[in-house]
Amino acid sequence: MSEESGESNKSPLCQRCNQRPASVHFSKVMNGEKTDRYLCEACAAEEGAYHFMLGPQFTVQHVLGGLIGQVSMDPARTETSTKRCPYCGYTYQRFGETGRLGCDRCYQTFAAELEPLVRRLHGSVEHHGKVPTRGGRQLIQQQTLLTLKGHMKQAIEQEDFERAAEIRDEIRRVEMSLKAHKEDADEHQL
Repeated sequence: MSEESGESNKSPLCQRCNQRPASVHFSKVMNGEKTDRYLCEACAAEEGAYHFMLGPQFTVQHVLGGLIGQVSMDPARTETSTKRCPYCGYTYQRFGETGRLGCDRCYQTFAAELEPLVRRLHGSVEHHGKVPTRGGRQLIQQQTLLTLKGHMKQAIEQEDFERAAEIRDEIRRVEMSLKAHKEDADEHQL
């Protein structure tokens, strides 16, 4: 949402009628592109945009069930829904019904099924959230280092040795920066 003429505290107007304040906000992510829509309650109701939220049946389980495809009678889905976590016995079907996994090992057991679901909900399987102010720079550099090492491995596998050498040099720069940051931190502790 953009600020216009310094009025950041005012609610935006409904994008449909341009008369009433928007009180309903929808975000939609398709193919990695996010679009936002701001509507007043009347316009949202007219469009049927949120009638599903007002009914007594609206639950996280219904949403997950729809996303997971519980209604599908596809044989592959049936096999997936009966898959069990070897540690807690939870099934993927039960996850669809409750919206919860049974234990931390369920994430590994159902990884193949959860990845497309997370990608569909968030647009990515990687977290791109906030980084802590304190120590955040190091964290970013460590993540960059892991990414670069993965890219270098791919370049070597593809026999793109020039690209691999460039990545190797970048890895060295990041490692030197991390080392310098660590030495500075050690000096400040003394």
